Amino acid sequence: MAALSNTTHDHHHDHGHHGHHHGHHHHHHGAPETAGPVPWGRFAVAAVLVLFAALAASLVQVRSGEAVVITRFGNPGRVLLEPGLAWRLPVPLEAAVPVDLRIRSTSSGLQDVGTRDGLRIIVQAYVAWQVPADPAAVQRFMRAVQNQPDEAARQIRTFVGSALETTASAFDLAHLVNTDASQVQIDAFELRLREQIEKTLYDTYGVKVLQVGVERLTLPAVTLDATVERMRAERETIATERTAEGKRQAAQIRSQAERDARVLVADASVKAADIQAQAKVEAAQIYGQAYTSAPQLYNLLRSLDTLGTVITPGSRLILRTDAAPFRALVEGPDATPGSQP
Repeated sequence: MAALSNTTHDHHHDHGHHGHHHGHHHHHHGAPETAGPVPWGRFAVAAVLVLFAALAASLVQVRSGEAVVITRFGNPGRVLLEPGLAWRLPVPLEAAVPVDLRIRSTSSGLQDVGTRDGLRIIVQAYVAWQVPADPAAVQRFMRAVQNQPDEAARQIRTFVGSALETTASAFDLAHLVNTDASQVQIDAFELRLREQIEKTLYDTYGVKVLQVGVERLTLPAVTLDATVERMRAERETIATERTAEGKRQAAQIRSQAERDARVLVADASVKAADIQAQAKVEAAQIYGQAYTSAPQLYNLLRSLDTLGTVITPGSRLILRTDAAPFRALVEGPDATPGSQP
């Protein structure tokens, strides 16, 4: 049984080996029949895909509000400003670096600076700036700060702080802090500060200054005390000047009134004299007419007028009655100056 089993196993092994050899022989025999031409279509498709990928990698998109700098081996070259698509050589020959052209604002922070009259103020200013759409300015910005807006803002902040010290030294404190609005010159301060920084920022960083303003202006404690004293002295001076001016105007008004009063009195005196003279003339005419028409009555009335002038209610007189004007009291209206008692 064992021998039979071994014989059977060997037979199956030989048969399997023979089958494998036969199959292998059949494979070599059929290869020349399935071989065909090289698949050039696949190579063409692959070449088109590679070409398309290279073209896509060479396209550059310029967005609105930015510029694109084409650098060749790291050196800035062309500057693309128009929004849209443009071409460049593939990396690493050329690279595209976007530069932000939007407006930015940078604050100087609080700066303790001195004024022309030796006092201290604390001022904070801001600067609105941008990289202009100019190829030279864009390249200058790239070289100065390596296209890093935060670094540009830091350097601008430092530069504005120094410019504030120079600008403040050209103004007195009263021109920056004052209760009289007409004395404050903040606009001139901002203009001078802009003149201090505008050209340098453009020439150095390629940055254009759009606006400069004062955000905050306050006084240290020592300066505040000195300012209050100065304002008090100014108020007192102004009050003294106004009081003196009021007295001067009052004196002028009083002198003018007295002068006008004297003129009016003189005019009234002249008119009164004219009226009195006219009245005397008219009275003389009336007296003359009365004497002509009734001499005795005229003499009587004149005598009575004289008595009314000479004698008062408290007077006591002892006089002769045969003399005028008392003769009229005794003799009556028939008495005449030439008749006897």
